[in-house]
Amino acid sequence: MTELKLPVIVVNFKVYSEVEGQGALRLAKECERAAGEHKASFAVCPPMVELSKVASSVTIPVLSQHVDARSPGSITGHVSPQSVKAAGAVGTLINHSEHRMAMPDIAIAVKMCREQGLISIVCTDSSETSVAVAAYGPDFIAVEPPELIGGDISVTTADPQIVSRTVELVKKVDPKVKVLCGAGVKNGADVKAALRLGASGVLLASGVVKAKDVKAVLKDLVSGL
Repeated sequence: MTELKLPVIVVNFKVYSEVEGQGALRLAKECERAAGEHKASFAVCPPMVELSKVASSVTIPVLSQHVDARSPGSITGHVSPQSVKAAGAVGTLINHSEHRMAMPDIAIAVKMCREQGLISIVCTDSSETSVAVAAYGPDFIAVEPPELIGGDISVTTADPQIVSRTVELVKKVDPKVKVLCGAGVKNGADVKAALRLGASGVLLASGVVKAKDVKAVLKDLVSGL
């Protein structure tokens, strides 16, 4: 399985209008350029419809935004881990706040990703949920209080204890599972704070995707590593 170099900045493109069509590849190229110029670790999650194009065009890790706990077959509209791997992705987000899954399905999806050699990043909304998910053995847990997602205040400022507490509790369940910090991350100061709290990186979206000067924002984020 491909491993993400730590600490890592994972950029979720979501499905903003800025990354429709060629926009996704342009942003992925900017992240690739920043990774090379600053010797930093980036991974990107383009819109599902652009996954294969982006994965075949950049050298940094490309992740899917979602997979279903489904095997290949008659699953119209669903996304199997196998199809994500075939598209060139090295891993996937699971249970993002905008695409929640039932706990049994999370467990199955993580297991299927492991069998395919795919990196699994399971998003959670609390320390308690993180502990439950850690028992499934994902590669990463990205803790994101939902009320802070897309906002201007980082979780490292609004609720730093949720990050440090999640890191502490997850380690007790499975020390191999790494924790990422999400929700409201915008700049290098947020990244630095996340790492100080014990996180192995950050997961962010709008702070990069909707930035007027993407290059400047990426440079600022890297300054916190």
